[in-house]
Amino acid sequence: MKIAVEGCCHGELDKIYETIGYLERKEDVKVDLLLCCGDFQAVRNEGDMKCMAVPAKYRQMQTFYKYYSGEKKAPVLTIFIGGNHEASNHLQELPYGGWVAPNIYYLGYAGVVRYKGVRIGGLSGIFKSHDYRKGHYEFPPYNPETLRSVYHVRNSDVFKLKQIRMPMDVFMTHDWPRGIYHYGSTDELLRKKRFLREEVESSTLGSPAAADLLKHLQPSYWFSAHLHVKFAALMQHEAKGNASPKTTKFLSLDKCLPYRDFLQIVEVADRPGSSEQLEYDPEWLAILKATDHLQKPSPSMWHPPENNGLHTRWDYSASQEAMMEVVSDLNGELSIPENFSQTVPPYDPSRPQPNTAPAYSTNPQTTELCATLGLTDMYVLAGQGWRGTAAEEGGATEEEEDDEDNQSTGSVEEPSEYPTDTSGLSSSYNPDEITIEDEWEEEEGEEEERGSDAVVPEAPDGARDSDRDSSPPREAAGRLILPPPRTESETEDLLPSSLALRLPPPSGSTPSSSTGLSQTSSEEEGGAPPARVPKRCSGEAKGTQSPSGGTPRIKRRNQSIYTAVEDEES
Repeated sequence: MKIAVEGCCHGELDKIYETIGYLERKEDVKVDLLLCCGDFQAVRNEGDMKCMAVPAKYRQMQTFYKYYSGEKKAPVLTIFIGGNHEASNHLQELPYGGWVAPNIYYLGYAGVVRYKGVRIGGLSGIFKSHDYRKGHYEFPPYNPETLRSVYHVRNSDVFKLKQIRMPMDVFMTHDWPRGIYHYGSTDELLRKKRFLREEVESSTLGSPAAADLLKHLQPSYWFSAHLHVKFAALMQHEAKGNASPKTTKFLSLDKCLPYRDFLQIVEVADRPGSSEQLEYDPEWLAILKATDHLQKPSPSMWHPPENNGLHTRWDYSASQEAMMEVVSDLNGELSIPENFSQTVPPYDPSRPQPNTAPAYSTNPQTTELCATLGLTDMYVLAGQGWRGTAAEEGGATEEEEDDEDNQSTGSVEEPSEYPTDTSGLSSSYNPDEITIEDEWEEEEGEEEERGSDAVVPEAPDGARDSDRDSSPPREAAGRLILPPPRTESETEDLLPSSLALRLPPPSGSTPSSSTGLSQTSSEEEGGAPPARVPKRCSGEAKGTQSPSGGTPRIKRRNQSIYTAVEDEES
C-alpha cells in the first residue's frame, strides 16, 4: 500500500491533492491513502477562522471549505490529526474522531483506526506542561487562554494510548518525540535549523509525552511535522521480553509551500484479504469504553491511576472479551459509517460574511458513536456544565498567561509529570506554537526577510501568496528510505536531495541564482539567526517608553488574535 505523508497542511488541500495527482502520473503509481500530520485547518466558514490560533492577518479561508460544502471531493482517502493551528471549534465536535468532509477523516484527540489491515494511530495537538494534566474543558467562544490551551495534549489521552498492547503499524503526532533527533543526521538538522542547537544538545526539544508513547507503542513508522523541516531517523528499541527488538522509522516533513519537502510516498505492507474501507479498531474502542468514567471536562489537575495502593484499578488494557463486546455493540460491522453531515453553513465566496460568529454544535457522528458504545460526549458536558467552572479556575490575566508561556512547567503544587520538562524554559526560539506565532509577528516588520521559517507563505519578492503556481512540481518525491542513527554521510546517501518533493515558485517569478531550486532561510545560508527583540505593547510607538517611564511593556504573544476589532473585517 502506498501512503502519501504530508507535513503541515495549513489548509492547502487543493495543492496537496494536485501534487499527489502529478506524482501518480509521473511515477506511474496509485496512492492509496494520505496522512496529514497536523495544522490541517478544517475551516468551514468565517466564524471558524476566529477559533484558530493565528494572528488575524493570517486568517485565510484556503480551500478546505470546498470539500466541506461538496463542491469538491477528496480524490484519496485522507486521515489527519490536529496541530496547533486549527479551527478548534470544528474539531472539538469530534473528540473520538469522525468525517470532517466526505473521504477526509479526523482521528480525534487521540485515535486508532485500520485501513487495509494497517493499524494507524495518532495524537492531536502539541505538548505544553502547564495544561498537560487538565481535562478538555475548553468550549467556544474561547478566551485568549483557551484559544491556545484547547490544542494542548492532555495526559488523559496519553494514558489511553498507553493501554494499547497490540502492535501499531503507523503513528502520527504533530510535534516530535523528544530525543528522536539523536537517531538521524543531527548535524544536517542543525544546518537547516540553527536556532534548535541548544535544545537538541540538551535533549529538551520535542514532546516528552510523545517520547513515552514512542517507547511504549514502538510502531513501524512514526510521522510528525511542526518544525517545518524534513528529517528522517531510525530508532531501534530495547527488546521486550523474549521478543526481537523493534525498529521505528521516523519521518518529519515540511509545510506545503513552494520548494519545501512537504510530501513523501511511503510503501507500507498491507494485509491481503483486509477490508478496503476505513475501519474502527476494536482494541481502541474497548479502551475508550473502559476509561470513559475517568475523563472530566475540568481545568483541575487529573492524575492517571497508578499501581501505588491508592487505586483499585490502574490497568485499562482491553481483554479479548472487551473487544468482542465492542464488536457486538457494532453488530459485527467494523467499517466506519460514511455518515458525514454539515453542522454549520459552509463559506460562500459570492456572499462573504466576515462578521459571522463562531459556531458550536453537537455532531451527529459523535452522538451516534456515544450512543452505540455508551461513551460520553465531553464537548457537550464542557458546554453544559463546566463553562462557569472553567472561567473561574482556568482564567488567567494577561500577565499570568505570559508568565506561564515563558516559565511554567506546572504549578508548585502540581509538578510536571516529566521531571526534566523544560517546555516553557527554552532560551532559544521555542519550537512550540509560540515560535511560529512569534515569527508571524516578526514578519509584520521584517517582510523583506523572505527566508524566515514562518507560516507566512513564502515567495520571491514581488510575488503575492495568491499568485503561487499550482502547476506540477519539477521534482518528484522518492519512496521513503530512512537513515541509520547518528550517521550524517549515510543519511545524505539514503535521502538524496533529488528525491525531495519541491513545488515551483510563483508564476512569473524566478528563483534566485544563489539558491538554485530551493529558497533557503537565513540560517541555511550560513547567517546567524536574527536576534529576538522584545515586542512593544499594542499602540506603543517605536522608541517610546511606557507611561511610567520604565522599561516598555513586552507585547503579548498573539496580540493580534485578541484585538476586538479586526482590520480585515471592517
